[in-house]
Amino acid sequence: MSSDFKKLLPENAAHFINNAWVDCKTTDDVLNPATGEIIAKVAMGSKADADKAISAAKQAQKQWAALPQPQRADYLHAFAQQIEKHKKVLAKLLTTEQGKPLTESIGEVDMAITMLRYYAGFGLKRTGHVLASNHPQQQAITKEAPLGVVAAIIPWNFPLAIFARKTAPALVAGNTIVVKPSENTPLCSLALATLSKAAGIPDGVINVLCGEGSKVGDALVKHPDVQLVTMTGSTRAGKIIAKNAAEKVIPVSLELGGKAPFIVLADADIEKAAQDAIDARMANCGQVCICNERTYVQRDVYDTFMKALKKAADKVVVGDPMASKTTMGPKVSAAEKSHVDELLAKSQQEGGTIFWQGKVPDDAKFKGGNWVAPTIVTDLPANATILKEEAFGPILPVVVFDSIDEVIALANDCEYGLSSYLYTRDLQNAMQISDALEYGEVYINRYGPEEVNGFHAGWKLSGIGGDDGEHGYQLYVKQKTVYLNYQS
Repeated sequence: MSSDFKKLLPENAAHFINNAWVDCKTTDDVLNPATGEIIAKVAMGSKADADKAISAAKQAQKQWAALPQPQRADYLHAFAQQIEKHKKVLAKLLTTEQGKPLTESIGEVDMAITMLRYYAGFGLKRTGHVLASNHPQQQAITKEAPLGVVAAIIPWNFPLAIFARKTAPALVAGNTIVVKPSENTPLCSLALATLSKAAGIPDGVINVLCGEGSKVGDALVKHPDVQLVTMTGSTRAGKIIAKNAAEKVIPVSLELGGKAPFIVLADADIEKAAQDAIDARMANCGQVCICNERTYVQRDVYDTFMKALKKAADKVVVGDPMASKTTMGPKVSAAEKSHVDELLAKSQQEGGTIFWQGKVPDDAKFKGGNWVAPTIVTDLPANATILKEEAFGPILPVVVFDSIDEVIALANDCEYGLSSYLYTRDLQNAMQISDALEYGEVYINRYGPEEVNGFHAGWKLSGIGGDDGEHGYQLYVKQKTVYLNYQS
């Protein structure tokens, strides 16, 4: 492990519970996805470890909630300052364990800082209302109250940003939290735990528990003292979490799979649309829930668009994630690489044609990495697997369409409903099509990322609840109504 990383991580595999490192006998290797080399060993927890973490969070919660909200916000500011101070090391750590280019990792660290600072601004927000009463000299007052202990299950594609996305609103609202990172990318969460302690956040307020979702995650969801489960991940896992949480009658917030359509109308800025189509597909090696998963191009401009698309694709540089010129790194794991390889092979079996394909690095040191060549596929049948199943990798299927009604039907013929894209210069088309798209987010003439003050939420099998903004904050509080009679 790099000496820089050792400043933020424990010497031995451990959990972070009650502001201290807790050793674990069972460990697993964390691999560098670019090389396949072992970076570190990380704890693989058990139900007993989950019980310890939840107990620490529960013990800390009432005292944390008793602090005035502006004081809780001050801790978030201090946390953001610590992250800013260690920005370069965190970005390098993220690239090492997740594989995204260093330039993208720096951007993700900035996202985490922005989220903490945004929710720190909630320290002086309105936390209730005074309502008109039907009776003289009486008032009805609504007040926000924290839920208690929050369990946050976060994915491997944005481990730093989503740690902050879950933790910031939870803490400013008065909750304490247990974070379970992915087995593929636990080091970023452990590093952030170190910085939360350096920021002075009290014991038990932030806890990080490593391990398998089927064991540790399941124990968190089922524990009687957990009052909210917030999770970003697969639809399969989300269904299990929702079922288990329902047994306890507690709220869940699930941001699950996506299959974003990217619609290009004939009147669009074709050069911009083509460049954005590539950027929105290849970012983070296609491992983004709002990625362009399928591009629909109107027939009148199809040929022109494809020329522009190839021009944009030729700029993609697959290589060493630490190099400044690299725009795409490896897949996060061998299993993820295998899934994309199989999906590409199946696309060809179903009649698809490879229109363009990039190259992967041939350097010997990257031989053991999880490399996938960025690829554009055309001539697919309407029922092609890749048009239905989330790819989560750098394969871009392109489909031609004729009418607006046709493309709306194609876009909505999907079990997911997270994000969608539309490129047009016509305001009427922009508004009418965005109204018709069955997605929680519509990007018009731009691609992501989403804004911190928006609401990142999916429809259909893309989840319930959501993150960010005022709507995201409201998931972390419950309401109390006080009826006050002040007659003499």
